[in-house]
Amino acid sequence: MRAIRISAHGGPEALEPAELDRPAPQAGQLLVEVAAAGVNFIDTYQRSGLYEVPLPFVPGVEGAGTVREVGPDVAGFSPGDRIAWAMSPGGYAEHAVVPARNAVRIPDAVEDRTAAAAMLQGLTAHFLVNSTHPVRAGETALVHAAAGGVGLLLTQLIKARGGNVIGTVSTGEKERLARRAGADEIIRYAEADVAEEVRDLTDGRGVDVAYDGVGKDTFDGSLAVLRPRGTLALFGASSGPVPPVDPQRLNSAGSVFLTRPSLAHHILSREELDWRAGELFQAVAAGTLDIRIGATYPLAEARTAHEDLEGRRSTGKLLLLP
Repeated sequence: MRAIRISAHGGPEALEPAELDRPAPQAGQLLVEVAAAGVNFIDTYQRSGLYEVPLPFVPGVEGAGTVREVGPDVAGFSPGDRIAWAMSPGGYAEHAVVPARNAVRIPDAVEDRTAAAAMLQGLTAHFLVNSTHPVRAGETALVHAAAGGVGLLLTQLIKARGGNVIGTVSTGEKERLARRAGADEIIRYAEADVAEEVRDLTDGRGVDVAYDGVGKDTFDGSLAVLRPRGTLALFGASSGPVPPVDPQRLNSAGSVFLTRPSLAHHILSREELDWRAGELFQAVAAGTLDIRIGATYPLAEARTAHEDLEGRRSTGKLLLLP
């Protein structure tokens, strides 16, 4: 099968097209013909070595496709089923083995590409607004990178819960996308001081929660704009990891809360995965949640996809199409 392999950590050039043996499903696994694989920042972290993964490996932790073989000890799935998954490696390939515990069926009303684009970022947005800081009607949230894959979904889910969104973006095109998703206010972070703008927009009160997937470049500003006892949910590091933080800063900022959640800890059980994915797919099928696919690439152009993602030249979701 055709695949992308990483044999040594590095930049996008470390993504090597390769011909590999098609894997066979073991106990508890499904062999899936991959229709679409999501491109995510976690892929770049693993590629660079920021997140350690034994070499060599096939990147890609999210995708959708059709079950071709079912391994031993698997119940509830059959060849021909359309499934989507997240947090399972090997997606940058024509075929992938997926643990059945990570797979969810795709409803008839949802296309494969949409399902692939909804999983990792959609599940992340779901746990952030439902579990990390359950948004209540009337609350105000700061959403960094509001035109990115998670940002657009976060904005829609926050608005569906009755919250208000202040989003940060870099360009006019991204501002239009974020406003279309429901953002109430937009700050162009390259043209204005985000902390000052947020204080003005909230009459000095600050936001109830800051959802920050950018990391190093935005962390200080996110901390500075929280209301007393507000929450900073740091869920990514697209600009680099945040340096160590003195806990006293949380006191000085107003007895605020800092958390660094990850998706894996929010889909630990079958019930939780089905709940989150079910609500997402239901909203997509009903037309109340828009999954924006910003660009698609042939499998061999995985390097270009990583360059576009890391260069902040993308909006919405990027997909590889084996």
